[in-house]
Amino acid sequence: MQEAYAHCEAVVRAADKDRFLAALFAPVELRRHLHALYAFNGEIARVREAAREVLPGEIRLQWWRDAVGGEARGEVDAHPIAAALRDTIARCGLPSAPLLGLIDAHSFDLYDEPMASLADLDAYGRDTEGALMALGTRILAGNQDSGMAAAAAAAGIACTIAHRLRSFPYDVSRRQMFVPSELLERYGVPREELESRRNSERLRAALAELRACAHAAFAQFRGSAGGIPDSCAPAFLAVAIVAPLLTRLDCAADDPFMPVELPQWRRQWAIWRAARRWPVL
Repeated sequence: MQEAYAHCEAVVRAADKDRFLAALFAPVELRRHLHALYAFNGEIARVREAAREVLPGEIRLQWWRDAVGGEARGEVDAHPIAAALRDTIARCGLPSAPLLGLIDAHSFDLYDEPMASLADLDAYGRDTEGALMALGTRILAGNQDSGMAAAAAAAGIACTIAHRLRSFPYDVSRRQMFVPSELLERYGVPREELESRRNSERLRAALAELRACAHAAFAQFRGSAGGIPDSCAPAFLAVAIVAPLLTRLDCAADDPFMPVELPQWRRQWAIWRAARRWPVL
């Protein structure tokens, strides 16, 4: 099992530097369980890239459902991330429902159908990023009160919207539409206009409203952060990059198809500063 956890740590270090850095602020004895959770999340979040087609992707997600639910046999223990995750579930008392919900939410990623509404995008954020943070608090504190659940939901929405706005040009290039149809229709932006990468005033207005939703969700999280004990802060530290990322997105609003990135040093600084000043973000 030690090798399985070491594999998870290496995966998170390479593919999820923000959460890897945030986990360094957790007690040493709990970090391996955070690594297992985050490595699992990486496996699910990249299912579209790994599978390339819908059917193999659905099969891959079903394999993980069986692994989480305890229905898979034999080959699960040979998969280091699955083995470490199952050990973490047992040792930390993680509930299976949010893990299964995270898998189900990412099934959206396999299809080219657009996100239908803002409410659907919020639910996606709560069930993916939000669930990950809430599960992190389970590992760190052994329980989860309603205050942390609400904070995790708001943080998950803020993170999801900010990251999808950052990846907007890439998402469009592969016909993946996270900007809700409800919003595009309100501003009169047809899908064909997006796919032709037409920079129009109405598209910029729609994305401005989406950024405002991210700002509002982040403000809601920041207002509830004072209720999160220091022991659970590492589960939320990656949220610290949302504010500087949104600032960059606001500054680049004139060209929504221009790639926007936050340098790694800036991300690390934001996380380190949040850890030192918690709960001030």
